[in-house]
Amino acid sequence: MALKIVENFDGSFTLPSETQETLFTFLKNEKFIQQICQQVKAEKLEFTELLFQPVPYSISTPKGMPAELESYYNNEDYAIVNVPPNLMFQCKIFKPSRLCAIYRKLA
Repeated sequence: MALKIVENFDGSFTLPSETQETLFTFLKNEKFIQQICQQVKAEKLEFTELLFQPVPYSISTPKGMPAELESYYNNEDYAIVNVPPNLMFQCKIFKPSRLCAIYRKLA
């Protein structure tokens, strides 16, 4: 079984404003944020309103995320979280099939 190297992958997407608003409401929900705080061992988090579609590994995207967002990857002040599939379903987001959200750690 040979590996297929992806040279370029278009990870861009747009969400309708109503869908994005609904998703952001879920991602800013205090109960949801508390669950993330427990996982990333942070006292408080703030949603940065940055979302991205995970992309395949390539020479230009070795972290599996758009190159312009890689500065958040190993930064201790931020947490990258997969948006749970049930939230995607509730918001009726089917394309892209996966999203990640970036949170800033406070305190």
